[in-house]
Amino acid sequence: MALIGLGFGRQHLCLLKRRSSLLLKLTAVVFAVLLFCEFLIYYLVIFRCDWPEVKTPAHDSGQKTLKAMFLADTHLLGEVRGHWLDKLRREWQMERAFQTALWLLQPEVVFILGDIFDEGKWSSFQAWADDVERFQKIFRHPRHVQLKVVAGNHDIGFHYQMSTYKIKRFEKVFNPERLFSWKGMNFVLVNSVALEGDGCHICSEAEAELIEISHKLNCSREERGPGRCGRAPLLPASAPVLLQHFPLFRRSDANCSGEDAAPLEERAIPFKERYDVLSREASQQLLWWLRPRLILSGHTHSACEVLHGAGVPEISVPSFSWRNRNNPSFIMSSMTPTEYALAKCYLPYENTVLATYCVAAGLLVVLILVHSGLLPSPLLFGWNLLRKFKTM
Repeated sequence: MALIGLGFGRQHLCLLKRRSSLLLKLTAVVFAVLLFCEFLIYYLVIFRCDWPEVKTPAHDSGQKTLKAMFLADTHLLGEVRGHWLDKLRREWQMERAFQTALWLLQPEVVFILGDIFDEGKWSSFQAWADDVERFQKIFRHPRHVQLKVVAGNHDIGFHYQMSTYKIKRFEKVFNPERLFSWKGMNFVLVNSVALEGDGCHICSEAEAELIEISHKLNCSREERGPGRCGRAPLLPASAPVLLQHFPLFRRSDANCSGEDAAPLEERAIPFKERYDVLSREASQQLLWWLRPRLILSGHTHSACEVLHGAGVPEISVPSFSWRNRNNPSFIMSSMTPTEYALAKCYLPYENTVLATYCVAAGLLVVLILVHSGLLPSPLLFGWNLLRKFKTM
């Protein structure tokens, strides 16, 4: 009886060891996959991005270079449309991507080109406060990094939904600054939702503000006499960079290309003025008033590069969120008062992460089946196959 009891005890101990070994292997696989998919992959992908080199004329070698990041359409979900799992997954992706980019690339200023939120156009007071709190957590940044934001139609509503209350609510959180100058460069941040051109109170104020900015920029270019410009401090003489949510007028995305452009079947679909893009009139006014050297916009969720007027380039920045595209990205720019260089930095593809999880799940199933004896060990199977091949 003692021998039987001893044998049973050893068998039980062996079984416990096998189970412990299986549990350890499963835990190691799960931990490794989570570490890779939720942390390391962001470092591995964004580490490949680098700031473009800007070419400066020999006589301007003393110009300071500004490192700026541009991203768009984060669409933080609200209480109506936002399923908790969707929020958790998408917002974690954006948080890890943004924080990793800050740590690796160390930009000096970050611009977000509208549609920060998904439900700002109808969110209640409390829902808005909750959304803002989540935004500030996801896009937290050191004090030496400036964060500038423009309004999108999902933040304050389209023209027919827009109100003074929604605009003031947005500007209370995000600095309403329309003209931002730094290191000898000018950036004009436009509320493109208000450029409807129908004479509404909000639209008239927005246009008057842009005309005033145009006047200041013209004075900095020394195109106005001293009587018109007065003694107010002059802006840097650099042509401005125009930042807004809606793109300037273009017929469609038919001429757009690249892996993050709109799908082929959607590119030829005509854009609707004042909904997909600004109207012709508003676009011409902006080009005439501001005479920008570069335009960056969002809204379409896809990439595109077009030329306006006398060759002014506009870059449509793709969405930063997996919710809107499988391959989100952002724009990196090295800028001086006279030159700029742009580069695109892709984030991890969502299908890569999902495929990694699927492979890991398959590996876990194999480990469990091997442990249960329902599947031969791959090593043992390979060894037997090799022996069989040698004896043939």
